[in-house]
Amino acid sequence: MKKMLDLLGKKTILLLVILAIGVSCTDDLDVTPQDDDDFTAEKFYENPQAYRMFLAKLYLGLAKAGNGEGDGGEDLAGIRNDFSPYLRAFYTLQQLPTDESVIAWQDGNLPSMNTQTWTSNNEFIYVMYSRTFYQMSLANEFLRQSTPDKLGSRPVAPEILSDMTSYRAEARFLRALSLYHAMDLFGKVPIVTEADPIGFFYPQQKSTQEVFNFIESELIAIDADLKPSQTNEYGRVDKVAAKMLLAKLYLNAQTYIGQTKYAEASAALQGVLNSSYQIAQIPYSHLFMADNDVNGAQNEFIFPVRFDGQYTTSGGTNYLVHASILTTMNASDFGVDGGWKGLRARKELVNKFPDPSGAADNRAMFHSTGQTLDVISVAAEGNGYGVTKWTNKKSTGGNGSNPSGAYVDTDFPMFRLADAYLMYAELAVRGQGSLPQAVTYVNKLRDRANAAAVSQADLTLDFVLAERSRELYWECHRRQDLIRFGKFTGGSYIWQWKGNSMNGSATADHLKLFPIPDRAKAANPTLEQNTGY
Repeated sequence: MKKMLDLLGKKTILLLVILAIGVSCTDDLDVTPQDDDDFTAEKFYENPQAYRMFLAKLYLGLAKAGNGEGDGGEDLAGIRNDFSPYLRAFYTLQQLPTDESVIAWQDGNLPSMNTQTWTSNNEFIYVMYSRTFYQMSLANEFLRQSTPDKLGSRPVAPEILSDMTSYRAEARFLRALSLYHAMDLFGKVPIVTEADPIGFFYPQQKSTQEVFNFIESELIAIDADLKPSQTNEYGRVDKVAAKMLLAKLYLNAQTYIGQTKYAEASAALQGVLNSSYQIAQIPYSHLFMADNDVNGAQNEFIFPVRFDGQYTTSGGTNYLVHASILTTMNASDFGVDGGWKGLRARKELVNKFPDPSGAADNRAMFHSTGQTLDVISVAAEGNGYGVTKWTNKKSTGGNGSNPSGAYVDTDFPMFRLADAYLMYAELAVRGQGSLPQAVTYVNKLRDRANAAAVSQADLTLDFVLAERSRELYWECHRRQDLIRFGKFTGGSYIWQWKGNSMNGSATADHLKLFPIPDRAKAANPTLEQNTGY
């Protein structure tokens, strides 16, 4: 996959075939040609490696803002390149409104993400909405262009042609993933497939039940065509990734469709737990280092979003590493050229650990020198502990591959086996699974972190929710977890700046979903706004 990123960093990956995708009639979904020659689709497919490059683009869309960098390099017109990568937008919506993370920056409407006070004109919400549908549009075009008739008329490399069944299944998985994110964040959203017309039309919103059913059917259908556990290239999905996403869909079914599907979640999860993936027998910190594609962490990563300091010069982990480095921290300790002084831990995250030093639980990775524990002011960089979890240092001591340290190599685990272990524990507490087995899974993670073992008596839903935070903080799970446990809105669980007060306050339940952005509604007047906005 690193080689695929190499290809993608070059001018040859143009994806001009997407010029007329039109999954909605919004100008933010336009793809601007990245080459003066302005190749046509057929010209692009004269390259026998075109389909491999196109598939790589689907994966890279989760990591990078576009094929190039700077002005004109982004996929989405009218959105700042540095704010527009998929994973960075995903972090903004899944982490900043929770008890784990806060950002000091005052750009536009960003501060409202810290306080659950956003509105439908929030540009950061609009970025994520646009990204999910842009990704789906790419997948749809890949499927349109890879039919037997199309393949038969083009000079496709033999090794790619023989692997095309998997290529198409992977494209369908990536489409299902983005649709899942769209449903999770926005509720009722359109479903657009390769069978829909290309060009100007208004895609119709579907009920969450319809969206849920479509995602479920897609993940079940592609199982036969995806490669077995860990037989695909690292960074490309396999059967286990689809099982993991299906298990998550079922686990959160009560949120999405008002039905509990814990038995189905448990069944899907068995395909993950019984796979060849293993909990990495390395220090917890090594999971988030620049060499986490080779240091053993890769054996735990069911689906990583890949980053390379030479080619993926924007987005997810580059943001997480740089934005976490505060004035009171040394950027060189993290293998980069400087800190952006933005992201910090909220008090409630720090207090979930026995102590912030990490001595009693190595997963507590905080910087407290010169920082206050309380976030007295969201905009004050010195309020809130720093988080040292993400780094561009290698487990061997060196830095990532970018000579200047401007960009990072650290991969982001969208899904990892530790999450599956904690999902099993939750399901066991909810009556679907063995509590003794759940204790074994939880203690395997705690043993790696040098944390005290727990007993079956400790396994309650509150414990599982807190343990998920200790293991998975800043990995884009927290908002979804808090909603599933009934803690995200309302007053049963309060944290600093929830509801825009320093000591926190109850918030309205409609905030469990983000609003359909005003710009999206203006472009597609058939879209209905979510309740409460």
